[in-house]
Amino acid sequence: MSSTGSSAAPRRRPARPGKAEPVDASLFRTVNRLAARTGWAHPLFIAYAKYGVVLFAALLLAGWWLARRRADVDGMASVIWGGAGALVALGVAQQIGHAVDRARPYAVMPAAHVLIARTSDFSFPSDHATAVGAVAAGLWLAYRRLGAIAAGLALVMAFARVYVGAHYPGDVAAGLLLGAAITVALQPVAARILRPLLGRLAQSPLRNLVVPRRA
Repeated sequence: MSSTGSSAAPRRRPARPGKAEPVDASLFRTVNRLAARTGWAHPLFIAYAKYGVVLFAALLLAGWWLARRRADVDGMASVIWGGAGALVALGVAQQIGHAVDRARPYAVMPAAHVLIARTSDFSFPSDHATAVGAVAAGLWLAYRRLGAIAAGLALVMAFARVYVGAHYPGDVAAGLLLGAAITVALQPVAARILRPLLGRLAQSPLRNLVVPRRA
């Protein structure tokens, strides 16, 4: 036994290193190995991980068009809240991220394959997953079929963010749940605010934003 063991200063832990849970790290390594073996898929996953959120903007536009065509004020309120709820959820995610301060997986695993630019911000929860989870929930509240499409694309986004090496699976799972939970939980409040506003808009010169043009 070393004689200096009792007198040595305790080893200081790195400041909030964001150590991964074993299962989360193992799942990340599994997906990372898959990414290393599937170079042919890199362009697709890189593009979707970086720019796939544009599809969700298009889905919100499709939801608005569908609600307008049907003169569905309730549906339009849910669609609008899907977009607004994503912003609210991102604000909450930022606060959680700064509090947890979990490092990106490539900061903990330097040998990991990373397919996009590395950043030094927090990893948990994933902003991308949070935003698309909120949008998918809002669209599901408005129109089930459209919401199901958005939910499927949200799961692909979550996988893509892990595939490119930007997040642990737990980061994207938490983001999806956070975004969806905030949108669903606050939807009754948002609807009480938005429905009267949309009703008044339908009686204004801007009514064509809410209801279809009259023949």
